[in-house]
Amino acid sequence: MRVREYDPTDEDSWLRCRLLSFLYSGYHMDVKTAKTTDVDISLVAVEADEVIGLIDIETEGTEATIDTIAVHPDHSRRGIATALLNTAVSRLSGYSTLDAWTREDTAALTWYAKNGFVEDESSRYLHIHADHTDIDSAAEGLTGFRPVHAFLHAPLAREAEVREKFRKVYICRQMVRKL
Repeated sequence: MRVREYDPTDEDSWLRCRLLSFLYSGYHMDVKTAKTTDVDISLVAVEADEVIGLIDIETEGTEATIDTIAVHPDHSRRGIATALLNTAVSRLSGYSTLDAWTREDTAALTWYAKNGFVEDESSRYLHIHADHTDIDSAAEGLTGFRPVHAFLHAPLAREAEVREKFRKVYICRQMVRKL
């Protein structure tokens, strides 16, 4: 396995790696059909020309944010995510923090903690995935409209109320690492 810069010829393999990785995570609904292009650091871990891990980082001012980090599930627990992170961090000279957003995923939270990230609990909020069974009443009065799916954000203070109304509610957490 080697870590290198992303190349546009990697896109199909990048998409498969991300999709399969996200399928087994709290972000299973976050499907992309094209690679994010507005990132400042884009690295892949490859083996036999197949992308088996990836990390994309955006920067603004002195802060950096992990847009995507993923490891193909057939290659998990081999240190690939950590190798990608370490390579990316070595390129973040002059930045004060690196953060990432995740959900209630024990493996991800454990990995972030092992790699020097601490949760900023003041930044928590709710991710709500609502389908037609959750939101049919919201369409009342909208002639010709029928909601099929909605992705909503809500303040953490409304968690109990939101959990009563929707089946798929996740706490979104900001993990921060000082650089």
